[in-house]
Amino acid sequence: MSSNDKNNPSAPPAVSERRSFLKKAAIGATTAVVAAPFIGNAQAAKTTTWKVQSTWDAGTVGYTLFEEWSNNMKEASGGELAIKPFPAKSVAADNNALFDAVRNGVLQGMNPFTLYWSGKIPASVFLSSYPAGPDQPHQWDTMFYALGMLEKTRAIYEKFGLFYVGPIHHDANIIHSKQPVNSLDDLKGMKIRLPGGMVAEVFQQFGVSTVSLPGSDIFPALEKGTIDAADYVGPAVNWDLGFGQVTKHILFGPPGVMSVYQPVDLMDLTVNARAWKKLSPKMQKTVEDQVKTYSMHHYLTIQKRNIEALQKFKDSGSVVSRMTQADMEAFRRAAIPVWYKWAKKDAAATEIFKIHLDYMMNDIVGYVTPEDVKGHSL
Repeated sequence: MSSNDKNNPSAPPAVSERRSFLKKAAIGATTAVVAAPFIGNAQAAKTTTWKVQSTWDAGTVGYTLFEEWSNNMKEASGGELAIKPFPAKSVAADNNALFDAVRNGVLQGMNPFTLYWSGKIPASVFLSSYPAGPDQPHQWDTMFYALGMLEKTRAIYEKFGLFYVGPIHHDANIIHSKQPVNSLDDLKGMKIRLPGGMVAEVFQQFGVSTVSLPGSDIFPALEKGTIDAADYVGPAVNWDLGFGQVTKHILFGPPGVMSVYQPVDLMDLTVNARAWKKLSPKMQKTVEDQVKTYSMHHYLTIQKRNIEALQKFKDSGSVVSRMTQADMEAFRRAAIPVWYKWAKKDAAATEIFKIHLDYMMNDIVGYVTPEDVKGHSL
C-alpha cells in the first residue's frame, strides 16, 4: 500500500490484494456450501436440499446477501427445504452452462440476471430493465404481481422445463470509464462492455462498439485496456470488484436517474420444474413468499451500500458526470424502435411487451404518448 493509500482509508486495495481477496472469498464460499450438513434427527433426514448458483461473484455484497438468504431457508421452511448457495462459475462455468445445468437438474435452481437469456428467450428483455423503459421498482412489482406478467412469465419458462419463482430487485446499472463522458456524443468510438440484446443495440446507434463480458471478466479487461468503459451494476458491487482502481469516471443519468439504459435491473429465482413440483403446495407458497421478502431486503441493503460505496469512489479520485435531459430524450427516441423490434421476435415477447406498453401509456404512468410510438405497431 502506498503512503497515499495509508492516508486515505477509502482508497481501494492494490490490484494484487483485490485478486487475493476475491480468490479467497470464492474458495471460502464454495467450501462453506459444499460441506455435507449433519443430520441429527429423522425430521432433518427428510429435508430436501437444492443446489442453487448465483451469478454474483463471491466476495461481493450481492453474493453475501444471497448466501445469507439461502442459509436461512431451512429454518424458514421448518426443515422441509434447504438451499446450498454457490457463487458465479463454481458449478456451471458460464451463463449458458448455468441455464442448462438447471434444466438438466445438475443444479436445482439459479439466481441470474434475467436479461441474460435474451438469446434463448426473447421475452426476457422485457422481464428486466431495458433502455428508457419503466424506471421505478414498484412499477415492475405492479406488472409482475398485479397485471399478470408473473403468470405469463411462468408459462414461457415452463416450455424450457423451468419454473420462474419470482423477480428479485437489484439496482440500476452504471458505466465506469477511463475517459470523461459528459454526453452521448462522447460515447462515439468507445469500446464498452454492455449486456447484449436491446441494450447493446441502442448504444450502437450512438457509435459505441459493444462487448459482452461476465462480471468477473470486466476488471482485467479494463486493466489491460481492451475496453474503454464498462457497464455493470451499482456502486456497491462495482467497488467490491475493484473498478475504482482501473477507471476514474462514472456516468449516471440526469438528476434523480442513475441509469437510462437499465434503471431497474432485475434478478430472479428460477428452479428446475421437476424439483419445484416435488415440493408440497404449502412449501411452494413459502418459497414464493421468501423470494418476495428477499427481493425487498436485497434491494434496500444494496441501496444503503451504494451510498457508502459512491463516497469511496469519490474519495479515491473518481468523478461522477450526468447525462442531460436532452441526452435522455435522444436516448429514448433511439430506444423505442428497438422495443418494437424485440417485441416482434416471437409471440411471447409481444405479449409481455404489450403489458409494458399499456402500462406506460396509461395516464397513471404517462411515460409514452401516441406520438412517441407513431408509425410503430405490434
